[in-house]
Amino acid sequence: MLSSAPSADTGPEYGTASGAEPVVAVFESERPLDMTMTVSGLRRGKGDPTFERDFAGNVWRTSRLPSGTVTYRLTQESRHAVRCHAWGRGAAEFTSMLPAFLGSEDDPSGFAPEHPTLVEAHRQFPHLRLGRTGLVMEALVPAVLEQRVHGVSAFASWRLLVTKFGERAPGPTPRPMFVPPLPEVWRRIPSWEYHRANVDPARSKTIVRCAMAAGRLEEAATMAPADALRRLRAVPGVGIWTAAEVAQRAFGDADALSVGDYHLAAVVGWSLLGRPLDDDGMIEYLEPLAPHRHRAVRLLQVSGKAIKPKFGPRTPLVDHTWH
Repeated sequence: MLSSAPSADTGPEYGTASGAEPVVAVFESERPLDMTMTVSGLRRGKGDPTFERDFAGNVWRTSRLPSGTVTYRLTQESRHAVRCHAWGRGAAEFTSMLPAFLGSEDDPSGFAPEHPTLVEAHRQFPHLRLGRTGLVMEALVPAVLEQRVHGVSAFASWRLLVTKFGERAPGPTPRPMFVPPLPEVWRRIPSWEYHRANVDPARSKTIVRCAMAAGRLEEAATMAPADALRRLRAVPGVGIWTAAEVAQRAFGDADALSVGDYHLAAVVGWSLLGRPLDDDGMIEYLEPLAPHRHRAVRLLQVSGKAIKPKFGPRTPLVDHTWH
């Protein structure tokens, strides 16, 4: 249930609000929910300019909605309630999206794992919710940046590009925060700026192609899962892994398995079988859990039961800026 709430003073620790008072709403759920667990997958590294968790445990995040930019602060008020303060032109639109964002549409019924590790993880975290943002480009660009590179490098590229080409976030953010650029801005970023951000031509061209098709891609949020994935993968450079990463965040797809991930198959194998798997082996092993394969992976992650032994030094980071 979503209800409006009176505006409250944000307090001096959050700086000075710019413009109108925030739009305030409270989402109350019959099922328990954990706000931080639900939104943690949206964070792109510790320095993400669109995401912050303050000293009080509140989550701050920025987005670009059809109605405009928005900064929102989420506060866990109880096991069943989350309060949202939202600033900017997109504030009212975002609060209307809040239930789905916090996983109200996520249906775990039918998820009945048999493996003891998953059974225990599900018992410990029955309140895991898979939320949906409904925003394709917001999830797609960072997923493209993360293709075939270390997360550290991809997060740095995201931070540099959003800070330089995005907009300052509205509202009293706890630190300088930014809203990701418009599609036409992503499309017009010069090739040398992508280069300076350590983004190779293959990934930068994919981002440009996605930006050119942004309108059609955003429509995928209203499609059936299979149709949505086909729409995403119609863009050259958007493969099965990238489409799954978008589906998990933008669509709340509980079955979107990140096939092609550098670590995932091995993590699933070591965590559930005590040996590594390749992608084909992972797909076959997790097939009985469909349509909840991503839910199973998230449970391994949030429960701390995801393991992968280290057998050698970390592969080196790739620097594309020198050539």
